[in-house]
Amino acid sequence: MKKILILTASFGEGHNAAARGLRDAFARIDHGASLVEVHDLFAETYGAFNNLARWGYLAMISSAPRIWSALYRSVDRKKDFAGNFRLLFAVKNRLSALLARFRPDVIVSVYPAYPHLLDEILGRAGAGSCPRVVIITDSITVNSVWFRCSADFFLVPNEATAEVLRQNEVPPGITKDFGFPVSPKFAELGEIKIPPSSDSPRRILYMINAAKSTAPELVRRLVELSNVDLIVTVGRDERLRNAIENVRSESDRHFEIVGWSEEMPRLMKESHLLIGKAGGATVQETIAAATPMIINQVVPGQEEGNAQLVLQSKCGAVAASHNEVIAQVERAFVDDAKQWHEWEKNISALSRPRAAFDIADFLLSI
Repeated sequence: MKKILILTASFGEGHNAAARGLRDAFARIDHGASLVEVHDLFAETYGAFNNLARWGYLAMISSAPRIWSALYRSVDRKKDFAGNFRLLFAVKNRLSALLARFRPDVIVSVYPAYPHLLDEILGRAGAGSCPRVVIITDSITVNSVWFRCSADFFLVPNEATAEVLRQNEVPPGITKDFGFPVSPKFAELGEIKIPPSSDSPRRILYMINAAKSTAPELVRRLVELSNVDLIVTVGRDERLRNAIENVRSESDRHFEIVGWSEEMPRLMKESHLLIGKAGGATVQETIAAATPMIINQVVPGQEEGNAQLVLQSKCGAVAASHNEVIAQVERAFVDDAKQWHEWEKNISALSRPRAAFDIADFLLSI
């Protein structure tokens, strides 16, 4: 039995989304041939303090993006991270104990701090230790902390990101482009999207995961559009749900409000457009769903590359204001939805809903 250790953290949803997608793929394909453990060692080590740190991180990227951008770029300029993780001695000790207990055959890191801690504990990869794999969850604007470490393999979500690693002298032989390990549900659902037409409503999914204070106004604008079937997701935020419900009660048009749901892959695949921030998980899941995206917020640093991927691939748009969002929605569907069909064709070419299965197969083979 092959033992797979997956290391994640809650600082950005992309890390946990990748870890869950890979874990779920193993559960579907190996029929007991592997034992998989997923650990967020920051949460396990620091408990409530980790929640506070996570809150601080989210508050900074939301309310002080320039400060976050400066910090991000300062880290990115570093060439050597040796000794930079001394403050994480408690996480390092917990990781050492986990390695001694679990004795993994493959170690998978979906958060960039772990490979550096593994270098300190085990020495450089390839020196007789078990294979170590880094799954990079960002696109194009990849901070150097991800790859200024040792690893047997770096797995990237797309060819554009692989090129970034090659430009930074990461050997091409250890860089593998499998796609982002989204939930296996994206592959299992198959093709369920019906192209837009004048005879049926255009399905728009607005995922509110940022700019929550101004989101109700955008919902008001979206629900006023003709021939639109709107779904708004609010997660577990009850204050946000109440605000969106107030918008619905004031409108003469009905729209659906969805909280936290395991049906998100289906909702994303059924939709014609998705509106949301340029988070790693959101953008990659949207690509897996082959649903064109209108990005209405970009966090400086890691999210810039996600937005760049959407624009370079011509599978959506970036809109800096509510007016721009509405204009892009209208543009998508005019002239028999000409723009939408172009976006959908391009994003379908990028879509790799089986990426988690392909990565799981690869990990079992090494």
